[in-house]
Amino acid sequence: MNRTEKTEVVTELQQAMGGATNAFLVDFTGITVPQVTELRRQVRETKSSYVVVKNTLALIAIKNSPLEGLSDKFAGQTAVVYNDTDPVALAKALKKFAKDVPAVKFKGALLDGKVVPANQIDAIAELPSREVLISRLLFVLQSPMRNLAVVLGANIKNLAVVLDQVGKQKAE
Repeated sequence: MNRTEKTEVVTELQQAMGGATNAFLVDFTGITVPQVTELRRQVRETKSSYVVVKNTLALIAIKNSPLEGLSDKFAGQTAVVYNDTDPVALAKALKKFAKDVPAVKFKGALLDGKVVPANQIDAIAELPSREVLISRLLFVLQSPMRNLAVVLGANIKNLAVVLDQVGKQKAE
């Protein structure tokens, strides 16, 4: 690879990974081509990207980017799986694939601009999706208002029942 090609590769990596807020570094030693194809398919389903990088070029490409915090993890065979949307969905897909293919090893991650050690990626994959968390938050926020409405409605309902009973007694 000559200098011009290297410069082009670095520029492409900077454009692709430079804006990513979520990235997982994966050691793919021992994975077969069909397994990598399946991994790429699963990654695409999460609206993410998978790229195998040459470490020296990747280190140049990530300078002055959020991924620079992971520069010590670029050793050996390294693939970068990244997106800028939902880190939990991507972590779940990677964890599921790593469960099926034990050769996959996590090196580290960058989530919303923060470096995360490899041993915490499983915990991230266990988190509920963003939509589920939002629905839980809305339920918690709605609960006091709903309870107040039930209590206030109960007094009116009880008054209506008492008035109905009084009306029935007077009718007899």
